[in-house]
Amino acid sequence: MVTKGNPGDNRNNRSSLSIFIIVGLCGFFYILGLWQRSGFGKGDSIAVEITKHTDCSVLSDLNYETHHDDDSGTPNSSDTQVREFKPCDDRYIDYTPCHDQARAMTFPRENMAYRERHCPPDDEKLYCLIPAPRGYSTPFSWPKSRDYVPYANAPYKSLTVEKAVQNWIQYEGNVFRFPGGGTQFPKGADAYIDELASVIPLDNGMVRTALDTGCGVASFGAYLFKKNVVAMSIAPRDSHEAQVQFALERGVPAIIGVLGTIMLPFPSGAFDMAHCSRCLIQWGANDGKYMKEVDRVLRPGGYWILSGPPINWKNSFQAWQRPEDELEEEQRQIEDTAKLLCWEKKYEKGEIAIWRKKLHNDCSEQDTQPQICETKNSDDVWYKKMKDCVTPSKPSGPWKPFQERLNVVPSRITSGFVPGVSEEAFEEDNRLWKKHVNAYKRINKIISSGRYRNIMDMNAGLGSFAAALESPKLWVMNVVPTIAEKANLGVIFERGLIGIYHDWCEAFSTYPRTYDLIHANGVFSLYKNVCNVEDILLEMDRILRPEGAVIFRDQADVLMQVKGIVKGMRWNTKMVDHEDGPLVSEKVLFAVKQYWVAGDNSTSSA
Repeated sequence: MVTKGNPGDNRNNRSSLSIFIIVGLCGFFYILGLWQRSGFGKGDSIAVEITKHTDCSVLSDLNYETHHDDDSGTPNSSDTQVREFKPCDDRYIDYTPCHDQARAMTFPRENMAYRERHCPPDDEKLYCLIPAPRGYSTPFSWPKSRDYVPYANAPYKSLTVEKAVQNWIQYEGNVFRFPGGGTQFPKGADAYIDELASVIPLDNGMVRTALDTGCGVASFGAYLFKKNVVAMSIAPRDSHEAQVQFALERGVPAIIGVLGTIMLPFPSGAFDMAHCSRCLIQWGANDGKYMKEVDRVLRPGGYWILSGPPINWKNSFQAWQRPEDELEEEQRQIEDTAKLLCWEKKYEKGEIAIWRKKLHNDCSEQDTQPQICETKNSDDVWYKKMKDCVTPSKPSGPWKPFQERLNVVPSRITSGFVPGVSEEAFEEDNRLWKKHVNAYKRINKIISSGRYRNIMDMNAGLGSFAAALESPKLWVMNVVPTIAEKANLGVIFERGLIGIYHDWCEAFSTYPRTYDLIHANGVFSLYKNVCNVEDILLEMDRILRPEGAVIFRDQADVLMQVKGIVKGMRWNTKMVDHEDGPLVSEKVLFAVKQYWVAGDNSTSSA
């Protein structure tokens, strides 16, 4: 095999082949640019943008061998046989592996256990590509996407009937329209949020992150963006078909999830605010266990909003068609648990009540003291059973407004709660990712254009990739792998960003085609010898939209393996050097998922 500094005929042949491949790719993108798919039932004009911004004069970045002194053991992609992944059957168009309805029904219904994550065993995993529905269209750009979703992307009309009088969603021609209403805000989400803002500081940046449990189609989270507040919306995959899917199609952060028997996949002290609007959660049941879980994920000084039953039950029990004594007891349990947690009731008017968590753990003035959880790591929550105890709050500094908190050193680091991460290391990480993101933008020049609204960082570290991208046009789901050396998700939330713990050996809690851009930094090195590379890549393909983009950053040999696999997944790829030059062993692989839909069995090489 020819290596750098060892010229020969093979190298000349390979160079000629590289030139031929580049010319072919440029011609391919040019043809795509001419064929601008737009409007209902088609894609968008991303091909035109790629054609405009693709630097077809760069040849060396596709010639892996010229960048290394020793490339022995690395397969030449032209010499290895590519495994072609076939499309899955059309019935899997909206397949959610760990939230499969049929599998869910085999689990106990008590405490919503059957609506939690239940992933398939290895022998039941699908090794095929999830198709998009016929007529799939790239979602509208934000903020239009907040109000309109192409019908073909999520063709489910049941909510337009079930929630017709509640102004959730309407079907109009070939789109769904979201008027911004909800069961508890018939005057619209704006008016509802303004009422909350009379009590909670939503207008000055002090409240930045929110948790919306039982979110419906996420209109609350959608309209909070006007206040520069980013909400993590959660709802189960249940009889209200596709509510989380609608949320993500609208460009609102959301996951499939439920308050059941296991802890939420978030660190303690994460959110500035939590919200429930007719979420049908039995807050007072099980000795207030669900309220204690909300207390765990709330920051000291955070707010909890409950609107709907049982608040104001005396005036509303007849409209709710529920017995007075049942509602009275439910509110009593909630009030007693709030008192036990030392929450201060700040507001109650109509069917809205707001409590605030104390800034410190001292509840010594109370006669009844809560049981304190005994744990060495309160952020170790993945598949851990929810506990009937109160998690002590970590000491935190004074609240800072967003954007200030985005780049200031978080108190978890200054207080020493993140071993191995110093203030200097945090600041250097920030600088490094600004540099990386600037390099990404030189290759993919539409990253900041608004084309990519829903972005995922699969191995988020300290959240500096998301911080470097921060824009009203987009949001980033910062994923901290459960096997990561440092559990930094608390730092990410303190910066005013959102995220989640997840194990990439399993499927993510989302619908297919819900992310526009996925960033995978060191993911495959991290999971080497832990789980199957193909499993992770097929999951990435499942959650990536047609014509969505992926940026892999990893060691060169790892990326060559990835590139070889995605060739059989209908992805186009381009390998480039590290921004510091070809001698750096870390490389970057850019990929774009081709547009194809159910019934389209054609393939083309990556």
